[in-house]
Amino acid sequence: MTAQKPRCAVLDDYQDVARRHGDWARLAGRVDVRFLNRHITSHDELVAEIDDCEIVVVMRERTPFPAELIARLSKLKLLVTSGLRNASIDVEAAAAQGVTVCGTPSNSEPPAELTWALILGLARHITTENEALRTDGPWQSTLGADLYGARLGLLGLGKIGTRVARVGAAFGMDVVAWSQNLTAERAAEAGVRLAASKEELLETSDFVSVHLVLGDRTRGLIGADELRRMRPTAYLVNTSRAAIVDQDALLRALREEWIAGAASDVHDTEPLPADHPLRTAPNFLGLPHLGYVTRRNYDGYFQGAVEDIEAYLDGAPVRALGRPA
Repeated sequence: MTAQKPRCAVLDDYQDVARRHGDWARLAGRVDVRFLNRHITSHDELVAEIDDCEIVVVMRERTPFPAELIARLSKLKLLVTSGLRNASIDVEAAAAQGVTVCGTPSNSEPPAELTWALILGLARHITTENEALRTDGPWQSTLGADLYGARLGLLGLGKIGTRVARVGAAFGMDVVAWSQNLTAERAAEAGVRLAASKEELLETSDFVSVHLVLGDRTRGLIGADELRRMRPTAYLVNTSRAAIVDQDALLRALREEWIAGAASDVHDTEPLPADHPLRTAPNFLGLPHLGYVTRRNYDGYFQGAVEDIEAYLDGAPVRALGRPA
Protein backbone atom coordinates (compact mmCIF):
# COMPACT_ATOMS: atom_id res chain seq x y z
CA MET A 1 0.00 0.00 0.00
CA THR A 2 1.35 3.42 -0.95
CA ALA A 3 1.93 5.71 2.04
CA GLN A 4 -0.19 8.84 2.08
CA LYS A 5 1.71 11.98 1.19
CA PRO A 6 2.03 14.57 3.96
CA ARG A 7 -0.36 17.49 3.65
CA CYS A 8 0.62 21.13 3.79
CA ALA A 9 -1.52 24.23 4.28
CA VAL A 10 -0.33 27.71 3.32
CA LEU A 11 -2.27 30.14 5.50
CA ASP A 12 -3.42 33.72 4.97
CA ASP A 13 -2.55 33.99 1.29
CA TYR A 14 -4.72 37.14 1.16
CA GLN A 15 -3.59 38.13 -2.32
CA ASP A 16 -3.56 34.63 -3.83
CA VAL A 17 0.08 35.03 -4.82
CA ALA A 18 1.86 32.24 -2.92
CA ARG A 19 1.61 29.87 -5.89
CA ARG A 20 3.45 32.30 -8.14
CA HIS A 21 6.29 33.17 -5.78
CA GLY A 22 7.38 29.67 -4.82
CA ASP A 23 8.42 26.74 -7.02
CA TRP A 24 5.84 24.43 -5.49
CA ALA A 25 6.21 22.05 -8.45
CA ARG A 26 9.40 20.85 -6.77
CA LEU A 27 7.18 19.26 -4.12
CA ALA A 28 4.91 17.49 -6.61
CA GLY A 29 4.53 13.84 -5.73
CA ARG A 30 5.93 14.40 -2.25
CA VAL A 31 3.44 16.76 -0.56
CA ASP A 32 -0.20 17.73 -1.06
CA VAL A 33 -0.24 21.52 -0.81
CA ARG A 34 -3.32 23.72 -0.44
CA PHE A 35 -3.56 27.49 -0.18
CA LEU A 36 -6.00 29.26 2.13
CA ASN A 37 -6.84 32.79 1.03
CA ARG A 38 -9.21 33.82 3.82
CA HIS A 39 -8.11 34.78 7.30
CA ILE A 40 -9.40 32.44 10.03
CA THR A 41 -9.53 33.88 13.54
CA SER A 42 -11.34 31.07 15.38
CA HIS A 43 -9.08 28.30 16.72
CA ASP A 44 -11.91 25.79 16.36
CA GLU A 45 -12.39 26.69 12.72
CA LEU A 46 -8.66 26.69 12.03
CA VAL A 47 -8.15 23.29 13.64
CA ALA A 48 -11.00 21.88 11.57
CA GLU A 49 -9.33 23.30 8.46
CA ILE A 50 -5.74 22.14 9.02
CA ASP A 51 -5.76 19.30 11.58
CA ASP A 52 -4.86 16.84 8.82
CA CYS A 53 -1.67 18.77 7.99
CA GLU A 54 1.84 17.72 8.89
CA ILE A 55 3.21 20.98 7.49
CA VAL A 56 1.83 24.52 7.87
CA VAL A 57 3.24 27.68 6.28
CA VAL A 58 2.32 30.97 7.94
CA MET A 59 2.72 34.50 6.61
CA ARG A 60 4.33 36.81 9.13
CA GLU A 61 2.17 37.13 12.27
CA ARG A 62 -1.20 37.03 10.55
CA THR A 63 -2.24 33.85 12.39
CA PRO A 64 -0.66 33.38 15.84
CA PHE A 65 0.34 29.89 16.95
CA PRO A 66 0.22 29.86 20.77
CA ALA A 67 0.77 26.71 22.81
CA GLU A 68 -2.98 26.02 23.06
CA LEU A 69 -3.39 25.90 19.28
CA ILE A 70 -0.22 23.87 18.68
CA ALA A 71 -1.40 21.28 21.23
CA ARG A 72 -4.55 20.69 19.20
CA LEU A 73 -2.69 19.98 15.96
CA SER A 74 -1.53 16.44 16.66
CA LYS A 75 -0.22 15.78 13.14
CA LEU A 76 1.79 18.99 12.87
CA LYS A 77 5.54 18.40 12.49
CA LEU A 78 6.82 21.42 10.55
CA LEU A 79 5.77 25.06 10.96
CA VAL A 80 7.33 27.46 8.45
CA THR A 81 7.11 31.22 9.02
CA SER A 82 8.08 33.93 6.58
CA GLY A 83 11.13 35.76 7.90
CA LEU A 84 13.49 34.66 10.63
CA ARG A 85 11.49 36.00 13.59
CA ASN A 86 7.86 35.49 14.55
CA ALA A 87 6.82 36.55 18.03
CA SER A 88 3.33 35.07 17.54
CA ILE A 89 4.65 31.48 17.48
CA ASP A 90 5.34 29.73 20.79
CA VAL A 91 8.57 28.10 19.65
CA GLU A 92 9.17 26.38 22.99
CA ALA A 93 5.71 24.79 22.98
CA ALA A 94 6.29 23.68 19.40
CA ALA A 95 9.62 22.07 20.28
CA ALA A 96 8.07 20.31 23.27
CA GLN A 97 5.49 18.78 20.96
CA GLY A 98 8.09 17.68 18.41
CA VAL A 99 7.33 20.46 15.92
CA THR A 100 10.21 22.12 14.09
CA VAL A 101 9.79 25.83 13.37
CA CYS A 102 11.70 27.19 10.37
CA GLY A 103 12.06 30.64 8.86
CA THR A 104 12.75 32.02 5.41
CA PRO A 105 14.90 34.79 3.93
CA SER A 106 13.61 38.32 4.49
CA ASN A 107 14.82 41.77 3.45
CA SER A 108 15.00 44.92 5.58
CA GLU A 109 14.91 47.36 2.66
CA PRO A 110 11.14 47.24 1.90
CA PRO A 111 9.91 48.42 5.32
CA ALA A 112 12.56 51.16 5.36
CA GLU A 113 11.35 52.32 1.94
CA LEU A 114 7.72 52.29 3.06
CA THR A 115 8.65 54.34 6.12
CA TRP A 116 9.74 57.10 3.79
CA ALA A 117 6.55 56.81 1.75
CA LEU A 118 4.64 57.46 4.97
CA ILE A 119 6.90 60.31 6.13
CA LEU A 120 6.60 62.03 2.76
CA GLY A 121 2.89 61.31 2.59
CA LEU A 122 2.37 63.06 5.92
CA ALA A 123 4.78 65.93 5.28
CA ARG A 124 3.29 66.83 1.90
CA HIS A 125 -0.33 65.82 2.58
CA ILE A 126 -0.24 63.51 -0.43
CA THR A 127 -3.58 61.76 0.12
CA THR A 128 -5.43 65.01 0.86
CA GLU A 129 -4.11 66.74 -2.24
CA ASN A 130 -4.62 63.70 -4.45
CA GLU A 131 -8.23 63.34 -3.32
CA ALA A 132 -8.83 67.04 -3.98
CA LEU A 133 -7.39 66.71 -7.49
CA ARG A 134 -9.52 63.65 -8.26
CA THR A 135 -12.74 65.29 -7.04
CA ASP A 136 -12.19 68.80 -8.41
CA GLY A 137 -11.55 70.06 -4.92
CA PRO A 138 -9.40 73.05 -3.92
CA TRP A 139 -6.16 73.52 -5.83
CA GLN A 140 -3.29 73.62 -3.31
CA SER A 141 -5.14 73.41 -0.01
CA THR A 142 -2.26 72.45 2.30
CA LEU A 143 1.18 73.66 3.35
CA GLY A 144 3.86 71.01 3.40
CA ALA A 145 6.34 70.41 6.20
CA ASP A 146 10.00 70.72 5.20
CA LEU A 147 12.30 67.76 5.71
CA TYR A 148 15.51 69.72 5.11
CA GLY A 149 16.71 71.07 8.43
CA ALA A 150 14.05 69.21 10.40
CA ARG A 151 14.86 66.68 13.11
CA LEU A 152 14.12 63.01 12.56
CA GLY A 153 13.92 61.02 15.77
CA LEU A 154 14.31 57.26 15.45
CA LEU A 155 13.11 54.95 18.19
CA GLY A 156 15.32 51.99 17.39
CA LEU A 157 18.43 51.81 15.25
CA GLY A 158 18.56 48.25 13.96
CA LYS A 159 18.80 47.28 10.30
CA ILE A 160 15.64 49.12 9.32
CA GLY A 161 16.21 52.15 11.53
CA THR A 162 19.74 52.51 10.18
CA ARG A 163 18.47 52.53 6.59
CA VAL A 164 15.87 55.14 7.47
CA ALA A 165 18.59 57.24 9.10
CA ARG A 166 20.70 57.25 5.95
CA VAL A 167 17.84 58.57 3.86
CA GLY A 168 17.06 61.21 6.47
CA ALA A 169 20.67 62.41 6.28
CA ALA A 170 20.41 62.52 2.49
CA PHE A 171 17.40 64.83 2.85
CA GLY A 172 19.48 67.12 5.05
CA MET A 173 17.71 66.21 8.26
CA ASP A 174 19.20 66.22 11.74
CA VAL A 175 18.89 62.56 12.74
CA VAL A 176 18.86 61.40 16.35
CA ALA A 177 18.07 57.97 17.76
CA TRP A 178 17.23 56.29 21.05
CA SER A 179 16.53 52.84 22.43
CA GLN A 180 17.15 51.18 25.78
CA ASN A 181 20.41 49.54 24.67
CA LEU A 182 21.67 52.00 22.08
CA THR A 183 25.13 53.45 22.73
CA ALA A 184 26.67 56.66 21.47
CA GLU A 185 29.28 54.61 19.61
CA ARG A 186 26.70 52.51 17.79
CA ALA A 187 24.72 55.64 16.89
CA ALA A 188 27.85 57.33 15.57
CA GLU A 189 28.58 54.30 13.38
CA ALA A 190 25.18 54.86 11.76
CA GLY A 191 25.93 58.55 11.32
CA VAL A 192 23.42 59.80 13.89
CA ARG A 193 23.49 61.27 17.37
CA LEU A 194 22.29 59.38 20.43
CA ALA A 195 19.46 61.30 22.08
CA ALA A 196 20.00 61.91 25.78
CA SER A 197 16.68 60.22 26.53
CA LYS A 198 13.44 59.07 24.98
CA GLU A 199 11.86 62.23 26.35
CA GLU A 200 14.41 64.50 24.67
CA LEU A 201 13.87 62.74 21.36
CA LEU A 202 10.10 63.14 21.55
CA GLU A 203 10.23 66.76 22.68
CA THR A 204 12.67 67.95 20.00
CA SER A 205 11.86 65.88 16.89
CA ASP A 206 9.72 67.03 13.98
CA PHE A 207 9.23 63.44 12.81
CA VAL A 208 9.34 60.42 15.13
CA SER A 209 9.65 56.99 13.51
CA VAL A 210 9.32 53.69 15.40
CA HIS A 211 11.72 50.83 14.56
CA LEU A 212 11.75 48.66 17.69
CA VAL A 213 11.08 44.98 18.22
CA LEU A 214 7.92 44.37 20.22
CA GLY A 215 8.65 42.90 23.64
CA ASP A 216 7.95 43.38 27.31
CA ARG A 217 10.07 46.54 27.45
CA THR A 218 8.61 48.15 24.33
CA ARG A 219 4.92 47.28 24.61
CA GLY A 220 3.07 50.55 25.25
CA LEU A 221 6.35 52.50 25.10
CA ILE A 222 4.55 55.43 23.49
CA GLY A 223 1.49 56.32 25.53
CA ALA A 224 -0.46 59.46 26.33
CA ASP A 225 2.39 61.06 28.31
CA GLU A 226 4.85 60.48 25.49
CA LEU A 227 2.47 61.75 22.81
CA ARG A 228 1.83 64.91 24.84
CA ARG A 229 5.59 65.51 24.91
CA MET A 230 5.70 65.74 21.13
CA ARG A 231 5.41 69.08 19.38
CA PRO A 232 1.96 70.00 18.03
CA THR A 233 3.63 70.32 14.61
CA ALA A 234 5.30 66.89 14.83
CA TYR A 235 4.39 63.62 13.12
CA LEU A 236 4.56 60.04 14.37
CA VAL A 237 5.24 57.10 12.03
CA ASN A 238 5.02 53.44 13.05
CA THR A 239 6.07 50.63 10.69
CA SER A 240 7.14 48.30 13.51
CA ARG A 241 4.32 46.88 15.67
CA ALA A 242 1.09 48.55 16.71
CA ALA A 243 1.38 47.58 20.39
CA ILE A 244 4.48 49.73 20.83
CA VAL A 245 2.14 52.74 20.58
CA ASP A 246 -0.92 52.88 22.84
CA GLN A 247 -3.65 52.89 20.18
CA ASP A 248 -6.27 54.59 22.37
CA ALA A 249 -3.81 57.34 23.25
CA LEU A 250 -2.90 57.75 19.59
CA LEU A 251 -6.54 58.14 18.63
CA ARG A 252 -7.02 60.79 21.30
CA ALA A 253 -3.82 62.59 20.24
CA LEU A 254 -5.13 62.85 16.69
CA ARG A 255 -8.63 63.93 17.68
CA GLU A 256 -7.40 66.54 20.15
CA GLU A 257 -4.50 67.66 17.91
CA TRP A 258 -1.69 66.95 20.35
CA ILE A 259 0.37 66.21 17.24
CA ALA A 260 0.06 67.24 13.59
CA GLY A 261 -0.55 63.74 12.33
CA ALA A 262 0.41 60.09 12.39
CA ALA A 263 0.96 57.25 9.95
CA SER A 264 0.89 53.55 10.69
CA ASP A 265 1.36 50.41 8.65
CA VAL A 266 0.60 48.19 11.66
CA HIS A 267 -2.59 47.83 13.66
CA ASP A 268 -3.86 46.24 16.86
CA THR A 269 -6.17 43.97 14.86
CA GLU A 270 -5.33 42.87 11.32
CA PRO A 271 -7.14 43.04 9.01
CA LEU A 272 -8.40 46.26 10.56
CA PRO A 273 -12.17 46.01 11.28
CA ALA A 274 -14.40 48.13 9.06
CA ASP A 275 -15.65 50.14 12.03
CA HIS A 276 -12.25 50.72 13.64
CA PRO A 277 -12.03 54.40 14.71
CA LEU A 278 -8.57 54.89 13.22
CA ARG A 279 -10.06 54.45 9.75
CA THR A 280 -11.72 57.86 10.12
CA ALA A 281 -9.30 59.56 12.52
CA PRO A 282 -8.19 63.07 11.48
CA ASN A 283 -4.70 63.49 10.04
CA PHE A 284 -4.09 59.75 10.01
CA LEU A 285 -2.40 57.95 7.12
CA GLY A 286 -2.94 54.22 7.42
CA LEU A 287 -1.84 51.30 5.28
CA PRO A 288 -2.76 47.58 5.47
CA HIS A 289 0.63 46.30 6.72
CA LEU A 290 2.49 46.64 3.43
CA GLY A 291 6.01 47.07 4.81
CA TYR A 292 7.16 43.60 3.78
CA VAL A 293 4.78 43.18 0.81
CA THR A 294 7.09 43.36 -2.20
CA ARG A 295 7.89 40.95 -5.02
CA ARG A 296 11.43 40.28 -3.80
CA ASN A 297 10.31 39.55 -0.26
CA TYR A 298 7.51 37.26 -1.43
CA ASP A 299 9.97 35.41 -3.65
CA GLY A 300 12.16 34.89 -0.60
CA TYR A 301 9.28 33.88 1.65
CA PHE A 302 7.63 31.29 -0.54
CA GLN A 303 10.70 29.93 -2.27
CA GLY A 304 12.26 29.71 1.17
CA ALA A 305 9.19 27.81 2.38
CA VAL A 306 9.58 25.30 -0.45
CA GLU A 307 13.26 24.85 0.46
CA ASP A 308 12.40 24.38 4.14
CA ILE A 309 9.82 21.74 3.27
CA GLU A 310 12.27 19.91 0.97
CA ALA A 311 14.91 19.92 3.69
CA TYR A 312 12.40 18.60 6.22
CA LEU A 313 11.36 15.79 3.89
CA ASP A 314 15.03 14.95 3.41
CA GLY A 315 15.56 14.82 7.16
CA ALA A 316 17.68 17.95 7.60
CA PRO A 317 15.60 21.08 8.36
CA VAL A 318 17.31 24.37 7.54
CA ARG A 319 16.79 27.82 9.08
CA ALA A 320 15.26 26.14 12.12
CA LEU A 321 14.12 28.56 14.81
CA GLY A 322 13.24 25.79 17.21
CA ARG A 323 13.96 22.09 17.02
CA PRO A 324 12.03 19.25 18.60
CA ALA A 325 13.11 18.30 22.14
